[in-house]
Amino acid sequence: MALDTGKPGQKRAISPITRRILAVNVLALVVLVAGMLYLDEYRQGLIAAELAALQTQADLFAAALGEGAATTDPTGGDILAARIAQQMVRRVVETPATRARLFNNDGELVADSQLLAGPGGRVEIEELPPPTEVQQKPVTTLLSIYDKVAKRLSTTESLPAYEEKERQSAGDYAEVIEALAGETAEMVRMMPTGGEVLSVAVPVQHYKQVLAALMLTRDSREIDAAVLQVRLDILKVFAIALAITILLSIYLAGTIARPILRLARAAERVRTDRSRIHKIPYFAHRRDEIGQLAVSLREMTEALWLRMDAIERFAADVAHEIKNPLTSLRSAVETAARIKDHNQREKLMHIIQDDVHRLDRLISDISDASRLDAELTREQSEPVDVGEMLTTLADITRTASTARDIELRTELKDKRSLVVNGLESRLVQVFQNLIANAVSFSPPNGTITLKASKRNATVIAEVVDEGPGISEGKEKEIFARFYSDRPQGEKFGTHSGLGLSISKQIVEGHGGKIYVETVRRRNGEAGGARFVIQLPVG
Repeated sequence: MALDTGKPGQKRAISPITRRILAVNVLALVVLVAGMLYLDEYRQGLIAAELAALQTQADLFAAALGEGAATTDPTGGDILAARIAQQMVRRVVETPATRARLFNNDGELVADSQLLAGPGGRVEIEELPPPTEVQQKPVTTLLSIYDKVAKRLSTTESLPAYEEKERQSAGDYAEVIEALAGETAEMVRMMPTGGEVLSVAVPVQHYKQVLAALMLTRDSREIDAAVLQVRLDILKVFAIALAITILLSIYLAGTIARPILRLARAAERVRTDRSRIHKIPYFAHRRDEIGQLAVSLREMTEALWLRMDAIERFAADVAHEIKNPLTSLRSAVETAARIKDHNQREKLMHIIQDDVHRLDRLISDISDASRLDAELTREQSEPVDVGEMLTTLADITRTASTARDIELRTELKDKRSLVVNGLESRLVQVFQNLIANAVSFSPPNGTITLKASKRNATVIAEVVDEGPGISEGKEKEIFARFYSDRPQGEKFGTHSGLGLSISKQIVEGHGGKIYVETVRRRNGEAGGARFVIQLPVG
């Protein structure tokens, strides 16, 4: 799997997304397994169980020694027969892993189950380690390193070291001292070679008299083997889980990285190729974030192409509209240079002035239209009262339209709720354009009605006149750039043909809609035009 590292031609063996997903998933699994491998509480539980078993065994041995090895001394007191005690210790302790030592009241070592009497003296018994440790050496080595690190990080107190002197006495072992005092005691010590030594000391009594102390010891080899087996089982499960995690991570990364790579390459092709034959891949069937990203990129690309087409058409329309007055202006200037008649020259100068004014108006409207998108996205919207705006515009227009005796009415429903979010200056521009159109098309003594109402979450404003209405089939065309269909008798060039186009652009920039329809009288004849603006409530 590969993913671009900046340019489409540069690739890596494994994508950064794949590496990150693998790292996060594997790290979480490793941390979990590392915590499970610690097993400190499990080990402490095994040690506690082993100490309890040793204590039970020691109590039985001590009871047997108290009954079978006790004898009476010349003074009439009870003492422990050393020879009998030695024989009983060797016979009672049959488990090689358990070592029994017997100390008399003077603290001397009387019997040791690992020392047997023989022809050449005493023979020491030492248990050999099991051969399986050699086979498990690599694993145990790693686990021992883990244990050392865990112990360094652990806050638990370290165990006392186990030390066995050549001539042992009760003073070497604190638990034996307590047993000679009549108390049962236990101790866990750390061996120099690793592992622990578990010991339990109990008093050997005869009729409540303490005759000696019996200490049973056992190393932690069986506990270590049990813990090791659990750890090996955990590692086996970890190996399976790790393999599954890696495979699922690669699959998951592939479902993310490959589509993103395809989207990146497609976007690069769209950027560098102007033939428009390349499109963004369609991933809507995924129904996830990548599918949404693909749909958004696809729609964005189509919107950009439409915007580029609109810009190209706008540039062509601008060039065409500017060329007409420039051609007229050029002809008038060239003709004026050859004409000697003063009256003819005056007429040509009027034509030149009209063309200059037309160019100025056209360039101003073009400039306004070109910066409109940026202004709509940059300026901060604010609450605008549409009812109050229409009332103010009606008052202003009444004063300007007195020459033709045009009446303006306002019909507002629920004026308090006619508030939208938008740019007030631009919305005023829209209604000014529509009212100016209505005034220019209205007959003398005509009526223009400004209406506003609210329907659900939409404010609906209407500008209705009593003019000739809209020609059939021209309802959408009149919003095109540079379209002009002016009343008869109006001076040519007075309007640029961008007013309604700019109005439509402003309304759609506010998330609204604008359309026009012809008002019909009862007899079916056209009785005016109705411009309808729908704006969402803020």
